[in-house]
Amino acid sequence: MAGVGSYLKKHTEALVKDVGLEAACAATGKSKATLGRYYSDSDEHADRFMPIDAVAALEEAARYPHVTSALSELRGITLSYDSDRKNSPEGGVNSDVIALSQRFAMLMAEYQQSIEDGIITINEAKRLLRETLALQHVLIDMKLHLEEETEIG
Repeated sequence: MAGVGSYLKKHTEALVKDVGLEAACAATGKSKATLGRYYSDSDEHADRFMPIDAVAALEEAARYPHVTSALSELRGITLSYDSDRKNSPEGGVNSDVIALSQRFAMLMAEYQQSIEDGIITINEAKRLLRETLALQHVLIDMKLHLEEETEIG
């Protein structure tokens, strides 16, 4: 459970930082100190986690559902996140293949840049994660287009 708790706390911190500390306080009605305890990795706060209503309020304001995504990953579930559906309305599988190639190239370029010194820093890992998520979104769009085409044909 220690690993799971630490994983959830990291995603809770990402959620708060995504929204911004002041805005997170306003959205949840919690103080800065209380929010900090929810993602603190110190032993005295190991059993403290953000209440689900506060998570819901923050994820509504966030650019990405950090905690929900973490919970789903722990269960082996893949979420389909629909914040920016560039490929979905127009185009189709052909457009998705092009977008997939472009995103993969961006991921590989980011990886090459990150590994040059033999160490992937936290910021580099975050950039790699963003590119990986963008690649996943293109794959989800492609899956939806393929499902659409098989229903028609």
